[in-house]
Amino acid sequence: MSVTAEAPTTAPDSELFSERLKAATWSDHQAAEDHGFTQALMSGTLPLPGYIAMVAQHYFAYVALERVGRALIEDPVAGRFHYPELERVPSLVRDLEHLLGADWRGLVSPTPATRTYVARIEQMIDRPEGFVAHHYTRYMGDVSGGQFIRRTAAKAYGLTEEGVSFYVFDGLGSLPRFRAGYRERLDSLEPDAATADRLIDETRLAYRFNTEVFADLGRLHVTGA
Repeated sequence: MSVTAEAPTTAPDSELFSERLKAATWSDHQAAEDHGFTQALMSGTLPLPGYIAMVAQHYFAYVALERVGRALIEDPVAGRFHYPELERVPSLVRDLEHLLGADWRGLVSPTPATRTYVARIEQMIDRPEGFVAHHYTRYMGDVSGGQFIRRTAAKAYGLTEEGVSFYVFDGLGSLPRFRAGYRERLDSLEPDAATADRLIDETRLAYRFNTEVFADLGRLHVTGA
C-alpha cells in the first residue's frame, strides 16, 4: 500500500512498462488508499488493536509471498525480483512479539479475506508474471507510502522501531534509488502484449485483495466502516 505516491503521468508515446503498469492500476491503488480503515490508520485515529490486527494479516500474506519468491529464484522472470534484503517476515515476527508478547502465534489468525489473498499468492508459483504483480503491489508500497505509516504509527501508539520494524529498510540504502532501480527491472522485462496484460490484471487483482483485507479489518476496528 502506497499512501503518498504521485498520480501517474499519462504519456501516450511512452513505452516504459513501469509507467503503463502504474497508470493502468491507479484507480485500484486509490481504492485501497481511500478505504475507511486506511484513512483511520493514516490519520492516527485507528485503535491500537486495529493496527496489531493489520500487522498480523501482513504476516500471513508475506509468509506466502516470500515462500513463493524463494521457490521462483531460478525463474527468468520472477527471479529478477528476488531481493533478500526486502524480506519482511523476520521484521513482522519482531513486531508481533513486541505488540503481543512471546505467545503471539496463538493470538492471531487470518481473516477470510486474508485467506483468499494468501491462496491467490500461492497459486503464483505456476505464474511467474503473476508473482511479480503481487511483489510489486506489496513491496513498492512498503518502501514508499509505508514510510508515512511508520511515522504515523510510531507517534499514535508510542512506538520506536519496535512495533514498526516492518517499515524499516536499512538494507536498501536510498529508498528513492531503490524504487528507481525496481522500475528499471520492470521495464527490462519487455513483456509481450499477452504477458503485459496478465501482469497488469493480476496487479489490479492484488490491489483489490488488499482492499478486501482492509474491509475485513474495518468491520472489526473502525466505527462505520
